[in-house]
Amino acid sequence: MRITDTSDLWWKSAVIYCLDVETYFDSNGDGIGDLQGLAARIDYLAQLGVTCLWLMPIYPTPDLDDGYDVADFYGIDPRLGSFGDFVEVIRTARDRGMRVIIDLVVNHTSDRHPWFLAAKRSKNSPFRDFYIWRSDPPPKGQKNPVFPGEADGIWNYEEKTEEWYLHSFYPHQPDLNIANPKVRDEIAKTVGFWLQLGVSGFRVDAVPSLLEIPEMADPHQYLRNVRQFLQRRSSEAVLLGEVNLPYDEQVAYFGGEDGDELTMQFDFVAMQRLYLSLVRHDPAPLIEALTSRPDLPVEAQFANFVRNHDELTLDQLSEDERQEVFEALAPDESQRIYGRGIVRRLPTMLGGDPRRIRMAYSLLFTLPGTPVLFYGEEIGMGENPEDKSREAVRTPMQWSGERNGGFSDAAPSRLPAALPGDGYAPEHVNVADQIEDRDSLLHFVRGLIARYRISPELGWGSLEVIEHDVPAVMVHKLAADVGAMVAVHNFADVPATISFALPDEPEGTRLVDLLAADRMPLDGKGRIEMEIAPYGFRWLRVSRPGDGRVS
Repeated sequence: MRITDTSDLWWKSAVIYCLDVETYFDSNGDGIGDLQGLAARIDYLAQLGVTCLWLMPIYPTPDLDDGYDVADFYGIDPRLGSFGDFVEVIRTARDRGMRVIIDLVVNHTSDRHPWFLAAKRSKNSPFRDFYIWRSDPPPKGQKNPVFPGEADGIWNYEEKTEEWYLHSFYPHQPDLNIANPKVRDEIAKTVGFWLQLGVSGFRVDAVPSLLEIPEMADPHQYLRNVRQFLQRRSSEAVLLGEVNLPYDEQVAYFGGEDGDELTMQFDFVAMQRLYLSLVRHDPAPLIEALTSRPDLPVEAQFANFVRNHDELTLDQLSEDERQEVFEALAPDESQRIYGRGIVRRLPTMLGGDPRRIRMAYSLLFTLPGTPVLFYGEEIGMGENPEDKSREAVRTPMQWSGERNGGFSDAAPSRLPAALPGDGYAPEHVNVADQIEDRDSLLHFVRGLIARYRISPELGWGSLEVIEHDVPAVMVHKLAADVGAMVAVHNFADVPATISFALPDEPEGTRLVDLLAADRMPLDGKGRIEMEIAPYGFRWLRVSRPGDGRVS
């Protein structure tokens, strides 16, 4: 690779930031965040170092599932603003060096979508086959695997036409019939519509559910068709897929060796093993996940995260492993959901320990792949413990210690969600205070992003786990044509002295700590010894003689 390649495959060295417009910043005092409010915070995001905004659903919606119940794929929820506001966000973000991707939620619609309203009125409706129906009663005792305990079964009875419609998620979200060519045409039009407005791609919701199409001989051919259409309309655009499956099954969603389906996928496997490693103070589970990742085509990429907008799912851990994480990070039953997930943010799970929190984010930015942040992570926001649902982490952004955390001037009762209390309340955790504090988490994350952005080997490099004799410390190297970096992370609460070798490096090679001022030469055998603090970490650029990089 050449350094100029990073501008073509921009997603491989991007910093993605997920936010919900509704909870980010309210510009007009009605209690709801809006697109004008987001535009007013673009400079903050640019200063943070974000290069790609991922906007959670902005479509018109009854808002029974935080916007994932879409009532119009070609609209903007009027509470959030207008198309003019949206285009101004896109344009301003572009000017500040940021692309924008949006959620593509086409597994289902809201039951208030005009298509479904027409479909349920008559079996002869032209929109009837936009959905999936059955005339015979579904089997008794069916469970809902997506929302156990919250949704009953996967079929719902419609009295007017005396048939049942399929809903893989909530009953108010009838599944679209992707096998219907007219539905596929509408999805293509949706993709084309938003690309025309300037987005740079889509985060695709629940991709495996989308492709559960028994009537289609090859559902993956449909995903290939979407990718082809996307790239005909915009060569830079990406599909970032939510595919929570084991690695061997994820490969198919990338398109196998051809890499012609999803551009990127979230790495749920490594995320879950990371939490097991944090609990055990042992990097072995994470190392096992990373070293078992499949080889990907050069244009494909894993996206790394430590927290997202849903429950922190642990479904790919064994039952014993899951209970181990539950007991350490969610000891109260109310902090768990669906028998598989946690409804807390990272700082509260780690007991507010700044050493562990910073080590986790250092890992996020040095794992092979593209880092994804959930809004508020950069300041250490907590969740609302009074909300027992997965929406507990979707609280308003905390801009200051003032009323409503500076999010809105409206009465607290009008906000989309209550703010956290106790030590995570806005008077203790907010942007304004941390901007003034050079030792804050906000400045720390900014620093990580700045160094990540000048180290393309982190997004492009091949992984090598380096052996040494301290089990609690993970040492890994990422190397690409443009250079190499060694990252060191101590998962234990005691200091360690480690020694390791880089035997193939030329004489005169030094390790430059990008987070400090150290420049450490390798000895004649390519070895080095160093101290690592409890929960400590180091980013060590491999500086070879004449490599030309400023370090």
